[in-house]
Amino acid sequence: MHPSRTALIVATGTVAFISVLHAQYGVTEKLFVSAGRIEMQLGAGTYTIRPASDTHIRVTISENSPRARVALTANATRATIAVTETPSSNFQATIEVPKTSDLIVRLSGGNLVLSGITGNKDIDSVAGNAEIAIGDLNDYASMEATVKAGDLNVGAFTGAKTTDSFGLLQRASWSGKGKYTLRANLGAGNLVLRK
Repeated sequence: MHPSRTALIVATGTVAFISVLHAQYGVTEKLFVSAGRIEMQLGAGTYTIRPASDTHIRVTISENSPRARVALTANATRATIAVTETPSSNFQATIEVPKTSDLIVRLSGGNLVLSGITGNKDIDSVAGNAEIAIGDLNDYASMEATVKAGDLNVGAFTGAKTTDSFGLLQRASWSGKGKYTLRANLGAGNLVLRK
């Protein structure tokens, strides 16, 4: 950063300094509500989705991805996140959402780790690996998981019904007495549902 601009930012106060840091480190955020619905369209990359310490939605992209774009809209109880123009390798992003949220995630490819979120989950990825920490098993009414080519591990759902067509199409389902649903579909790769 140019020295005269740095002096100007410091002189004009903390708010200006924070906004520059957000632009520099690739942070996009908006205030949201607890128990809202968040839809995500994610370009290829490695994503971690975890609870925020507040009721914000916050997307932080890796510093080596200057061309990647984040569009975040939020109104009332619905929000959308779109991450586009991700580079072909080494793209990483962390998405923080309110701890209780319904999530719809569409990933074009890559790796996904989701943990610490209570609510309905609808996850669909073309290829890569996905690891979903389910939290309390008693929170769920149903689970459906499919992997077209790869491994499926639903060990967190005790007693789940599974079918395997020689590793090319694995399915699992489970029913419980909770109120949330979990649906996960992976085209190719490994899907793990853990506690």
